Amino acid sequence: MRKIILGSTSPYRRELLERLKIAFTTASPDIDESALPNEKPKTLVLRLAEAKAREIAKTESNALIISGDQIAVCDEAILGKSGDRDTAIKQLQMVSGKSIVFESALCLFDSATHEFQIDIIPFTVHFKPLTQAQIENYLDKEPAFNCAGSFKSEGLGICLAEKFEGDDPTALIGLPLIRLTQMLANVGVDIV
Repeated sequence: MRKIILGSTSPYRRELLERLKIAFTTASPDIDESALPNEKPKTLVLRLAEAKAREIAKTESNALIISGDQIAVCDEAILGKSGDRDTAIKQLQMVSGKSIVFESALCLFDSATHEFQIDIIPFTVHFKPLTQAQIENYLDKEPAFNCAGSFKSEGLGICLAEKFEGDDPTALIGLPLIRLTQMLANVGVDIV
């Protein structure tokens, strides 16, 4: 089996990839994740997913490198990781009663052939109308400051949602496993 590298230090992506029961290592790509002027959300996440894989490939000449990026978009505004409570409160106030599209880009880069597969898998979350008390209670119990849009669906964030729409629920967490298994099969790695 070829060496497989997850180009991410995200514990959420690592936990998802572990579900596939394949051996892999992780690496942290050191790239600038800032958006370019006037860059559209989908273009941004696709560019970053590819850049992360190519950065790791500089030191790995014969590996399959999995990388990704995710952003949340509400009313055409990009919601990144809040990083702190005050920003998280503002983000959740903004999405109250609205929908967020989580754009999850996925890249599989073969560093031996320099061929890559890349895709974007959207997932929509429709939020309930949220009170200030609900927002603060949620953040007290689930400080999701390192999650796009301050929303952690695999935890208490599920209580904030009215409904989900999408083809792959793992895309919401940041690593679309359905599409990844297809990409891996394309390069001869069958999971089951």
